[in-house]
Amino acid sequence: MTDETDAARHAFEHPDEAGYPDGKGTLSQDQSVLIDELLDHPHAPAFEFDVVNDEKAGIYEAVAGDRAIAGLPYNVAGDDRLVLLATSVFPEFRKRGIATELIRRVLDDVRAHGKTVTVMCPIVRTFIENNPEYAELVDSKHPGVTKGHG
Repeated sequence: MTDETDAARHAFEHPDEAGYPDGKGTLSQDQSVLIDELLDHPHAPAFEFDVVNDEKAGIYEAVAGDRAIAGLPYNVAGDDRLVLLATSVFPEFRKRGIATELIRRVLDDVRAHGKTVTVMCPIVRTFIENNPEYAELVDSKHPGVTKGHG
C-alpha cells in the first residue's frame, strides 16, 4: 500500500456512526488482503463450502466439513435490513476466492428474503462496486461505508 493506486484501492469513507471524526478510517492488513483477493481473484473458490446463517449469533459462516473458515457478522436493523459488519477469512484459506463467494451467497440470501443492507465492511463495499447487480440491495437511506477518493 505504498503507491497512489494502492491508496485509492483501499480508501473508504465511513458514515458518522462509524466513529471516525474525519469520516475516514484505516483498513487493517487483513481487510487490505481480502480486498486485494476480491479484486485480483473474483472467481469461484477452489473448493466447496456451505454458508450457514446463524441468526442467533448474527453471522453468516462459510463452513468446510465441520470447520468454519470464514464469516460475515451482521446486525439486524428492523424487519427488512441487515447491517453487514466485517468479512473475515482464516489466513490459511485466503487467496482462494472464499471471501468473494461468501459475500455473493450472503447477498443472494438477503435478496431472496426481500431485505436491504447497510454496508459497514469495506470488503463487501468493494464486492458490490465490482458486481453492480447487487447495488440495489444497498439501503438508500443507510448505505454505510462508501468508496473514498484516496
